[in-house]
Amino acid sequence: MEETITQTFSNEHSSCDKIFAKAENLVAKKQWAEADTEFTSFYTAMEKHFAAEEEILFPTFEERTGQTMGPTQVMRMEHQQVRQILTQMQTSLAQRDVEQYLGLSETLLMLMQQHNMKEEQMLYPMIDQVFGSEAQSLLERVRAA
Repeated sequence: MEETITQTFSNEHSSCDKIFAKAENLVAKKQWAEADTEFTSFYTAMEKHFAAEEEILFPTFEERTGQTMGPTQVMRMEHQQVRQILTQMQTSLAQRDVEQYLGLSETLLMLMQQHNMKEEQMLYPMIDQVFGSEAQSLLERVRAA
């Protein structure tokens, strides 16, 4: 069965969410070594996901539709907000500041939930619709990158 852009990228969101929750639990328990490892995994997974969207998915969609100031522009701006919070979280983790980390974590969770919903309910289905049967080759490009 052919996988859609929506399925593939929504699954990545779920995967990132699980790592995020695990890191947060480890910080709350002050299990620092494990928290460091898990946060690094989360950060890496997020950057990989953003790169796939920003370097392949969004530009290909924009090229096809001519829409550069639409939803992809908003998603890029939100990616930047997420990156800023991730950097702050990394700092609070390095400083072993549980309160700051958990506060930032709460902010990030809300931002990610809203962001992911926009992508999963609007943008990804639009991309699937625009690319139709070609979505598969787009996914192969993403996996190869």
